[in-house]
Amino acid sequence: MQLMWFRTDLRVQDNSALAAAMTSGPTVALYLISPGQWQAHDDAPCKVDFWLRNLKALAAELNTLNVPLLIRYADDWAAAPQVISEVCQQLQVGTVQVNEEYGVHESRRDQAVAELLDSLQVNFTSHLDQIFFKPGSVLTKSGTYFQVYSQFRKVCYQRLHTALPSVIATPKAQAALSISSDAIPEQVAGFAEASATLRQLWPAGEAEAQRRMADFAAEQIDFYQSARDIPAKPGTSQLSAYLAAGVISPRQCLHAALAANQGEFDSGNAGVVTWINELLWREFYKHILVGYPRVSMHRAFRAETEALAWRNAPDELKAWQEARTGFPIIDAAMRQLLETGWMHNRLRMIVAMFLTKNLLIDWREGERFFMRHLIDGDLAANNGGWQWSSSTGTDSAPYFRIFNPLSQSQKFDPDGRFIRQWLPELVGLNKSNIHNPAGMGGLFGIADYPAPIVDLSKSRTRALAAFKSLPHFAGTEAP
Repeated sequence: MQLMWFRTDLRVQDNSALAAAMTSGPTVALYLISPGQWQAHDDAPCKVDFWLRNLKALAAELNTLNVPLLIRYADDWAAAPQVISEVCQQLQVGTVQVNEEYGVHESRRDQAVAELLDSLQVNFTSHLDQIFFKPGSVLTKSGTYFQVYSQFRKVCYQRLHTALPSVIATPKAQAALSISSDAIPEQVAGFAEASATLRQLWPAGEAEAQRRMADFAAEQIDFYQSARDIPAKPGTSQLSAYLAAGVISPRQCLHAALAANQGEFDSGNAGVVTWINELLWREFYKHILVGYPRVSMHRAFRAETEALAWRNAPDELKAWQEARTGFPIIDAAMRQLLETGWMHNRLRMIVAMFLTKNLLIDWREGERFFMRHLIDGDLAANNGGWQWSSSTGTDSAPYFRIFNPLSQSQKFDPDGRFIRQWLPELVGLNKSNIHNPAGMGGLFGIADYPAPIVDLSKSRTRALAAFKSLPHFAGTEAP
């Protein structure tokens, strides 16, 4: 008997471990509900709700393959070895098949499971699935993990040209087993159900993920390079939640993109090439998790920045969290996050840099808040993005690069369409004033909209001084 242990790979199509299991013998599937671990990882209620909804869709797909889906509880991952070993003994399982995951906690969990199963003469077999290349296989000439994305991307392109990862066929149905599937819980203790509006924004299931990919490839990907930074336009794929939960695979995305570009990676349509580069950014941050495990443990990639004098400013942090900063592009972005479980990528950079540079608040506060609200929350990508914005990470923005939220707003939301969508109290302002209502002087008196909580110029000077005070930055001048 084969046991397919599902984690962040909630699909039957192009699933490495599932295909291996069903090729090897009769297969039963398993999913662990782990509320204590999810809370420790700051997983958002809307993300847990998304997992549960996708589990229902997965159960239906597995049913067509005659694969029963068992649900077990292991409050935290320390309990996983015992729970899985009990299932293996009950069903006389010979091999547990999994797709690799890469955080420190995930790696320790899998090692502990493998060790206990080994003592029971049960095999534990892991597969490459959520990224293109196994960590440790894309290295610098000196044998270390890359720290610069552009260099990493160059090697990945070379590999993709010579060995394109193929999409794995969906297994054929097996003979029916005398094992019943378990019911999928509607809710998990400690995690509220998502709103009906949010559920409508993020329908569950592989069919929805494939539809989004097909529509994006057919209608939007050609314009991705020019439209992806404009939050008022539907210029992005809206696939991040499905990728994070494994409802669609990066291989499926890559092949769809290549099909839209006559098979080209780095030439042809600029929109397609740019989007493939984003898939490789995702890959890069997964490799960073393995090569530099400290980033999984709330540590800065650049060790010297651990000494930064971050401010303890709880009122300003709360204003940022509650979309009350007085900067419309920041507040509109935060409302989008709070109401939809998602934020446009350009806005993620703007609000992160505002928190870490203009407010000089520790990037870990922002990272945690995002994870607690994002439906597409992913440790590698979220940590990578926050450390990039705060100039503490690998290949990060130079410390003196500090986005001005007003100029960013004028550049990427020139007519104020996005701001008006999320801040209806500002809907009456013209496209000049909507970016900076405080600049209206005595005319500023918009009900319920706050004055700016920080002076941009003074806060920039403060941030530069904080970085320059670090020994590594002593004597370094901004251009």
